[in-house]
Amino acid sequence: MTGDSAQWIRRFRPAPDAAVRLVCLPHAGGSAGFYLPVATALSPLVDVLAVQYPGRQDRLRDPLIDNIADLADAVTTALLPWLDRPFALFGHSMGASLGFEVALRLAGAGTPPAHLFVSARRPPSRFRDEQLHLGDDEALIAELSRLAGTDSNILGDEELLRMVLPAIRNDYHAAETYRHADAPPLAGPITVLTGDADPRTSLDDAAAWRPYTTGAFEVLVYPGGHFYLVENSARVVEALSSRLRAGVRS
Repeated sequence: MTGDSAQWIRRFRPAPDAAVRLVCLPHAGGSAGFYLPVATALSPLVDVLAVQYPGRQDRLRDPLIDNIADLADAVTTALLPWLDRPFALFGHSMGASLGFEVALRLAGAGTPPAHLFVSARRPPSRFRDEQLHLGDDEALIAELSRLAGTDSNILGDEELLRMVLPAIRNDYHAAETYRHADAPPLAGPITVLTGDADPRTSLDDAAAWRPYTTGAFEVLVYPGGHFYLVENSARVVEALSSRLRAGVRS
């Protein structure tokens, strides 16, 4: 494994004999550890890799990357040593936009993902002029609380919260300023997962991912908000598992 891969990729439950890999990309402010339960649930049938962005946990002092394009370039490079078998990408929220851009880069290089899973995120065509990254800390903290995706221990620890806020604000900048340049649609299947009460992604937004692939497309709706996947973890894992197994058989 190259230095770039060691820096970016976490493999919590190695499954060296698995027929397929799943690369998981966190939400804004999230870390690779968010996907530890997914890795545990899918091993040993699926080899789960989780991406660790700069500016958090063991990468706290690494320089931040404040735009999706550069982040996608870095993640794509880090994944190159791991493309020795079929792989899929799963991204939640900001990670969905990032996963789509990584998928485009890998497809352009002749190594397309077998499946792209996008979660709780509208497609690039549904750009909105959002500027939370320009607001004060209190506005950002209020949004984190509203979406209920940040560890309550962090929100309740003033010193820790102030330590991680720069990375969170940086991620919001990347997500809110993201623009997608025109590119051919993917050929592989896209599955969109979303919560039926997500304040940031409507069901219409979820369906609007359809033009981004010439392959199979589906939308899976679960009860819950922006972090529906936490309370529906077993159902989400089963959805991933069944589609990854079907992709390997086909």
